Amino acid sequence: MARILIVDDSPSQLMGIRRIVEKLGHEPLTAEDGAAGVEAAKRELPDLILMDVVMPNLNGFQATRSISREATTKHIPIVLVTTKDQETDKMWGMRQGAKAYITKPFSETDLSALITELLPH
Repeated sequence: MARILIVDDSPSQLMGIRRIVEKLGHEPLTAEDGAAGVEAAKRELPDLILMDVVMPNLNGFQATRSISREATTKHIPIVLVTTKDQETDKMWGMRQGAKAYITKPFSETDLSALITELLPH
């Protein structure tokens, strides 16, 4: 069982993604914005992070950059889960340190496959 940090400011998105994570047999951890996500990543050292982009305080791009450049958290794969669907957004997200990018609305099958693929085996 892996520990997966879900960072999203939308309660309905958090609940939906949490349900997918639990269905896969993993333990969901949650944070409501980028700043809380960075703190939770440092404190909990999850196996994977699912990060929204458009959030208050610290957006997902900034949080991803912070986590992927911090010595204690840079090994954690980050998936950006966002409504931002432009190719430039995707390129920018990957340059910040994300390992994958999936746009909302996503299918449960696609997100589940991505989670399984990126978790350490």
